[in-house]
Amino acid sequence: MTDALVELKNAHVVHRARTGGLLSRDRVYALTNADLTITPGETVGIVGESGCGKSTLAKVLVGVQQPTTGTVEFGGRDLWTMPPAERRAAVGTGAGMIFQDPSTALNRRLTVRRILRDPLDVHRRGTPAEREDRVRELMSLVGLPEVLADGLPGQLSGGQRQRVAIARALALNPRLVVADEPTSALDVSVRAQILNLLLDLKDRLGLALVFVSHDIQTVRRMSDRVITMYLGRIVEESPAGEVLTRSRHPYTRALFSATPGLLDPIDPIPLVGPVPSATRPPSGCPFRTRCWKADAECAERMPDFTGSVAAGSRFRCHHPVDDGQSTHELVTQAAATAVPQEGS
Repeated sequence: MTDALVELKNAHVVHRARTGGLLSRDRVYALTNADLTITPGETVGIVGESGCGKSTLAKVLVGVQQPTTGTVEFGGRDLWTMPPAERRAAVGTGAGMIFQDPSTALNRRLTVRRILRDPLDVHRRGTPAEREDRVRELMSLVGLPEVLADGLPGQLSGGQRQRVAIARALALNPRLVVADEPTSALDVSVRAQILNLLLDLKDRLGLALVFVSHDIQTVRRMSDRVITMYLGRIVEESPAGEVLTRSRHPYTRALFSATPGLLDPIDPIPLVGPVPSATRPPSGCPFRTRCWKADAECAERMPDFTGSVAAGSRFRCHHPVDDGQSTHELVTQAAATAVPQEGS
């Protein structure tokens, strides 16, 4: 495997629950035992239902969120054992992040020029004249006319604001860019433009791209590898080209069956009940309360990974989908056995 840009090892993120007041002892298990490696030039998609930990994982990857336990290695070094100044430099120059809503991610009081110059000024890149040249270069790179340099974010369209956010993420020539739901706040008419821009920039600049989205079909089309998350855990990694028909975890197959292609319409695989609470996750496999394959073994322990990234895929399931089993078969199977399981 190529030397990793970022590598998570046994990363956990646990928050104090906001409900229950200051004396509350409830904890939110936002990320549990995450192991993940991002290598140069690849595009990794992250999918899962709302609240599954996608955004938390994204923030951990770029050093915005410190894990409660576990390590984040940046270029082979543990990010959170670095001196603060060195960590800021490593994260600031090595990774960029594009947030979901450009309306809130950009300072509405700063001009586009100022927004794009800020990273250059903070990290003291070049002379003042060279920084101005870099601002013009960044605007050209993302397809923004130079006349907008003195405009405020509120004077721009949603698509233009997201282009500014992309340009800011690229300001310091990072090797890794994490895009967290980068099109969900945009009109449908401009989403394709932004997605095509991201793919073009990835190829032109040789970036590694982590693409987080609830739009799982877009993730599949954009990615080399797809990560499936459920209740804070990575439950499967699969090549994007095989995720529809060869993925082994029942949740992955159910998730992708919910948005079938027009040429092969099918009913989605039925999942019974809501996602369990992240403050009181079920024992064993967290998906067992909604899974048509679950049994007593699933309640006892979380399964280990089967397979490996080096082998091309891995999954955590006691009773995986048969390799190559059709979604039509799974729909029938799940419908016949979909009985709510007992909670934790």
